Amino acid sequence: MSKEPGRDRPGYEQAVARFSIEAAMAALQGDLAEGVNACVECCDRHCGTDRVALRCVSAEGAERSYTFEELRELSARTANLLRDKGIKPGDVVAGLLPRTVELVAVILGAWRLGAVYQPLFTAFGPKAIEHRLKTSGAKMVVTNTTQRPKLDEIPDCPLMATVGDGVPASDVDFRAGVAAASDAFEPVMRRGDDLFMMMSTSGTTGLPKGVPVPLRALLAFGAYMRDAIDLRDGDVFWNIADPGWAYGLYYALTGPLLLGQATIIYEGGFTAASTFDLIARLGVTNLAGSPTAFRLLIAAGPEAAAGVKGRLRVVSSAGEPLNPEIIRWFEQNLAAPIHDHYGQTEMGMCVNNHHGLDHPVRPGSAGLAMPGYRVVVLDEAGRELGPNQPGILAIDLQQSPLMWFSGYLHKPPLSGRYYSTGDSVEFEPDGSISFIGRADDVITSSGYRIGPFDVESALIEHPAVVEAAVVGVPDPERTEIVKAFVILAKGATGSEALREELQAHVKRRLSAHAWPKLLDFVEELPKTPSGKIQRFLLRKAEVEKQAQG
Repeated sequence: MSKEPGRDRPGYEQAVARFSIEAAMAALQGDLAEGVNACVECCDRHCGTDRVALRCVSAEGAERSYTFEELRELSARTANLLRDKGIKPGDVVAGLLPRTVELVAVILGAWRLGAVYQPLFTAFGPKAIEHRLKTSGAKMVVTNTTQRPKLDEIPDCPLMATVGDGVPASDVDFRAGVAAASDAFEPVMRRGDDLFMMMSTSGTTGLPKGVPVPLRALLAFGAYMRDAIDLRDGDVFWNIADPGWAYGLYYALTGPLLLGQATIIYEGGFTAASTFDLIARLGVTNLAGSPTAFRLLIAAGPEAAAGVKGRLRVVSSAGEPLNPEIIRWFEQNLAAPIHDHYGQTEMGMCVNNHHGLDHPVRPGSAGLAMPGYRVVVLDEAGRELGPNQPGILAIDLQQSPLMWFSGYLHKPPLSGRYYSTGDSVEFEPDGSISFIGRADDVITSSGYRIGPFDVESALIEHPAVVEAAVVGVPDPERTEIVKAFVILAKGATGSEALREELQAHVKRRLSAHAWPKLLDFVEELPKTPSGKIQRFLLRKAEVEKQAQG
């Protein structure tokens, strides 16, 4: 057990006892029943003191800061452009952009208009983009000239707005349009159950599902930033997660801006050297990211970390379970407490070792339920279990006022008392949660959730492939790596050249993180009598093979 010394923090039990949804709603300027706007909550209400809201660092290292006042003007110009192109409140606007100020402008501008923002990760290929656009019914995609060619492969692509030089004549010139637009736009008020984000999450037996995010999720996002991240006045905050994913959009942009705190976005790719450099140069005190990124920092060695030792006040980790050796290394080489946090795209973070609340922290534990949530462990019959009894983590919908997820897009709404996360856990005697593993076949690699069905579908598109099965294989650096088992079409011959061709095909069609780094050609796949592939048998065989060396 460990406890951060010298900290004046509320006690966890007291925070749980005094939590009220009324107090959480009072933290907003708007009213969820009468009218609220996400751009107002994350920008306008913090204007008037010339505070920095956003620090953008280019891939070359150049820095430009924007105040809340500047973001308000930029959001108004963007909202005017969107409205002039036919976007209305409730419409979905997708962003396929790197981490630049234009990305933030699209997000805040869409919200100002009362529209819904949909993130598209820049590593996605045309297939992944197409499915998400069709699922959401997006009316516009904002991209840049680097990403724009991907959209040419998408039939019936919605209206495109492009950032950069050489914008196609068919597209809206985003920068020119924003520059010409008025800097006045009255925010459109919405209700708490109206949407302001449209996310996607990968599942086991189908393409990614749409996750509608209502405005009342702002209450939960703010609670996480305060209780778990412990974002304070005076902090220099950097969440290195990409806003193309939930943890980045929820907590690298929305969360800190909601609290009126500046956030950092870095356009360059992740390296240990650039991360340590930015921590030192920008004076970062509060850092968030994934265990995969933190393992890469460790791999750079203590010498690389020496220059920033003692500068970080707190570090938060999410996306996959935090290895105890990372905790020890951060204590020894960075003099910084790093805490594990748990959540899902569907509900945000809900089980945390809270930096902002006083409670014991046990290495290897995901932590305690965030105030505003009641988490339980269920057996196969749906009964609540006690300590040291493995089961499935679930949210008690009747006693979790911060829970905002009510069902997937175009699917029946949640019913019953509990929302099952699909994750195997158990309670420890102190009430903390220990993570055991996924109950389904979703692969977690470098913090990304990868649905095997997505990869299998991409493989089967190739004329040489008749059938495919995909599993996650344990990997010390990435948690899991993707492995594919492929049955070839008649006349096709397995070879190293074909293996590389199939890997490149998935990388191009799906995404740069989901391609199978391992690929075997097989004659048959294990199946149930009804014909369902038994991925667990393939995964079990791979684990046993690793154990045998």
